[in-house]
Amino acid sequence: MTTDTCNRTAQRRAPRPRADALRNRERIVTAAREMFVEFGPDVPLDEIARRAGVGNATLYRHFPDRAELIHHVVVSVMSRTTDQAQTAATEEADPFDALRRFVHAAADERIGALCPMLSEGFDKDHPELLAERDRLEQAVEGLMGRARQAGRLRDDVAVGDLMVALSQLTRPLPGSACLNFDQFVHRHLQLFLDGLEAPARSVLPGSPATLEDLRRES
Repeated sequence: MTTDTCNRTAQRRAPRPRADALRNRERIVTAAREMFVEFGPDVPLDEIARRAGVGNATLYRHFPDRAELIHHVVVSVMSRTTDQAQTAATEEADPFDALRRFVHAAADERIGALCPMLSEGFDKDHPELLAERDRLEQAVEGLMGRARQAGRLRDDVAVGDLMVALSQLTRPLPGSACLNFDQFVHRHLQLFLDGLEAPARSVLPGSPATLEDLRRES
């Protein structure tokens, strides 16, 4: 029996995760994403399990420690946000409408949860994370490039400008009592988007922020 045949046989015999286990995992990641946004990355894991509607043992079975959970939340947010960018590019004829749709969809994906989690001790060079980051960057750069080429996006902004504003406008201060924060997010994002449209109504100070600029600052 060849090595390839053995590998295929082992893959067929490997048990697939049960549907309820996959659902629990997704519920934990979703709850963690929400609570990291609301309270910061140090929120008690027991509270995350409670919001997800699972027991502590279930959470630790999927994510043995906080670092593992944070990693999967970041990857999940990036992956889902990239999917939103690709969908907007495919379904919207007007390139600025596609960009606008993506920005609002990214807010709903809680992309603001990323920044406070990328702290000391987080593995920013994990291959899975780097792959998702590249996918996201390419998708957003594509959206902005098409809008710029169509004369709909001002020339003095770059992807970093968009991502900084998006993450700041979708993230309340950790532990804040602003329970109705979400009702203002899309309103303020629309104000920001109006400022991105060409022709520009003012001259921006400094230079466009690239994603490489953001990485050097972190």
